[in-house]
Amino acid sequence: MKLFLGEYEHALDDRGRITLPRKIRQELEGEREVILARGFDTCIFGFDKSSWEREAGKHLETPVTDEKARSLRRYLFSGAQKAELDKLGRILLPAQLKDYASISRNVVILGAGDHFEIWEKKRWETYSKTLEET
Repeated sequence: MKLFLGEYEHALDDRGRITLPRKIRQELEGEREVILARGFDTCIFGFDKSSWEREAGKHLETPVTDEKARSLRRYLFSGAQKAELDKLGRILLPAQLKDYASISRNVVILGAGDHFEIWEKKRWETYSKTLEET
């Protein structure tokens, strides 16, 4: 099982790419494709292919007749896209996801167990303070 850990500050380059931290890339074990999706706290979720398939499977097991399940599926799958790592470990953030997460330049990439997350830096700083207060 892959386990994404840590917190890393990075910046988008002029083309809208970010370099995934070495420790995140090590967990990907040479995979060249990741799935990026809308997160639940105005961030971007990043999954390796097998973790995404497990997560997707959980949502596909719920009956399509369940209204909440349909809404969650629409949210999760409509906002998901494949992204390819280049030779330098960079991925291009899709404009739709950058807009959703209000990402312009500075980001924080953090490990969240079975996935990693990409946050706009100031938004993460604000959110992480609420975590420390609880």
